[in-house]
Amino acid sequence: MMILQKMNKNNLICVGTIGKPRGLRGEFFLNSYCEPAENIINYIKVIKIIDHDHIKFKYIKKSNSKFHAKLENINEINKIKDFTNLNLYIQSEDLPEIASEEIYWHDLKGMSVIDINNNENLGIVKGLNNFGSNDCLIVKPSAKSIDNQERLIPFIRETFVLTIDKKLNILKVDWQSDY
Repeated sequence: MMILQKMNKNNLICVGTIGKPRGLRGEFFLNSYCEPAENIINYIKVIKIIDHDHIKFKYIKKSNSKFHAKLENINEINKIKDFTNLNLYIQSEDLPEIASEEIYWHDLKGMSVIDINNNENLGIVKGLNNFGSNDCLIVKPSAKSIDNQERLIPFIRETFVLTIDKKLNILKVDWQSDY
């Protein structure tokens, strides 16, 4: 098995965090970043914690809408408190294969964003965020972009996001530079 410190950090996907302790025997609440949230259970054998590559999960369980979990060999509340708020990672290779027309959010980062109306480069995808109504692309300016403006573009396929070309690393949008 690979040691986490030697792994390429760009190859890691954050799938959740360790929450506050639950009970006295080392259990804790787990915050899942997966969609749907239950998918985190599928990664129990491959979840890593940076600088704690020897730590393994004993179990992840769902009760009501919350998750709780336990790590191997940690049986006291005081020991699990040291792990509170640590990120949980998997390697991108551990993600399941998806259809060719689908894409993982992390694969959008770094893509050039081109407006189809004027064929203008609006910048590159810095990240994604959800502000309540829908997911939004965070587009930051680049050396090739039309201006130095950071943009939020709603990630709504066939309305604003028209095509995603994984090979060319280009995302074409219907979003003019003066919006």
